[in-house]
Amino acid sequence: MPDNPMNDFDEIIAEIIKFRDERDWKQFHNPKDLAIALNIETSELLELFLWKDAESANKEKVKEELADIFTYAFLIAEKYGFDVNDIIREKIKINSVKYPVDKARGTAKKYDEL
Repeated sequence: MPDNPMNDFDEIIAEIIKFRDERDWKQFHNPKDLAIALNIETSELLELFLWKDAESANKEKVKEELADIFTYAFLIAEKYGFDVNDIIREKIKINSVKYPVDKARGTAKKYDEL
C-alpha cells in the first residue's frame, strides 16, 4: 500500500464535492435522495443490457452510467464520513470469511449454500 496520507479516492471525491458545491446542490443531497439517485442510475445501467447479450451493450453508455453510480456512491460515503478504501477493505474481509477460497472457488453459490 502506498505511504500517501490521502487515500486513492480523496482527489476524485474532492472534485465531486467542488462540482456539487459550485452549484449549491448540497441542500438536495440527503442520504435518502442520494440512495434513490444511486438506484435510478443502476437501473439506467441495467437498461443498457436489456434484451441483448452483454457484449452488445454500448460501452460508452456503460462508462457514463458507471460514472454516475460511482459519483452517487461517493457522495453517500462522504455524507456519512466513510473512508471508501476502509469500507471496501472491511467488506472484503467479511466476504473472505463468508466465501473461503476452498469452498467458493469456481462456484456462484451463495455463502449459505457452500
